[in-house]
Amino acid sequence: MPASNRNPLRVAVLADSDTRWKWGALTANRIATDSRPESDGHRLSGYLLRGRATPTPRQLEEVGVRADSLREVTAVEFLREMEREAPDVIVLALVGGAVQAVLHGLARVTEDARLTGTAKKRPVVVTGYVGVVYEKLADGLLLRHGADVVLANSRQDAERFRAVYEGVGADASAVTEAALPFLGGAPHTGHDPYTVVFAAQPSVPESAAHRTYLLRRLAEHARLHPDREVLLKLRSKPGEHTTHIEELPYQKLTQRLEGGLPANCRLVYGHMGEVLDRTDLLVTISSTAALESLHRRIPTAVLTDLGVREALGNHHFTGSGCLASWDQLDAGHLPVPDERWLARQGVAADGAYEQAFDEAREKVTGLLADAAAGRIPPLKPYYSLTTARGYLPGILARHHLA
Repeated sequence: MPASNRNPLRVAVLADSDTRWKWGALTANRIATDSRPESDGHRLSGYLLRGRATPTPRQLEEVGVRADSLREVTAVEFLREMEREAPDVIVLALVGGAVQAVLHGLARVTEDARLTGTAKKRPVVVTGYVGVVYEKLADGLLLRHGADVVLANSRQDAERFRAVYEGVGADASAVTEAALPFLGGAPHTGHDPYTVVFAAQPSVPESAAHRTYLLRRLAEHARLHPDREVLLKLRSKPGEHTTHIEELPYQKLTQRLEGGLPANCRLVYGHMGEVLDRTDLLVTISSTAALESLHRRIPTAVLTDLGVREALGNHHFTGSGCLASWDQLDAGHLPVPDERWLARQGVAADGAYEQAFDEAREKVTGLLADAAAGRIPPLKPYYSLTTARGYLPGILARHHLA
């Protein structure tokens, strides 16, 4: 085999927050493995899109995903780098509007190179979602259309994604069923002390009254069960941002809470997987942490105290068997998940998680072969650049794409 065929597969990941970096880098590692068997592994180059949610060093350390190189860029800088370096695979771990903008940029770069006779092998472009898709389904999907691979985190999402694309007459062949790339960890075993974890979300719920209510109920649960350790798992520290901007951080609300937190209730940070290592009951409104917990067979409760509503995202868990109120949890109730629901959510109720990325790897392998042979078609997003301009002013302002 010629030495040139032994070069590592080069993968670039562009992410705009800590959670999307985690998804993008782990996805890249999973789909790159064996996508080009004759290569010497893969080289991961990370790019953080400069903007209001650009992760801090502490957040990156907490995520715990390493890259061969990692630096902050604007979208224009990223496109220039892609033009120079021409990686084999690009993973776009961004909000939908930013994916759309970068897709148009990549399409322009490759077309200009073709017209000037300087064209290199076009990279395979992959995108998807960092977690549960419970809002703006059509909007987000159409903004991601045009990527070679649009990953769905479950069988249910794959069916929904294809239905949206086919329903507007768009090519749905890019939709590829996979799973969340960060599921894993040891199956649940009991702990001493028994530990309850509330996985907070930056933007759900939004109001101070609702967030204070949840905090008060968490403190009351700790007082009712002094033998338990009750943890409030937070995503970011004050001044840091994640995928969603947190206007009312729990740290501030805790300072105003009447009576404060009891001794067995405290705030924690860190890698979600490490927190789940000591969790006996995971409580949340609608966090993707619920799927991580269910994958490990940890009892998981999705709260109904504020209703079951699309705005909260907990409607996604209807039929799961996990919906419960604080009153029920205070009384000792432990939700039991529905096995059929689990199977459709890609949390490997049947133990097939290790095969969850086989289809994606096969698709990327085929696309890499097409790219090497010059057969891969040009990038063609669903929205024309004229239509996409309706999204661009806000995206430019938020992410400094220019």
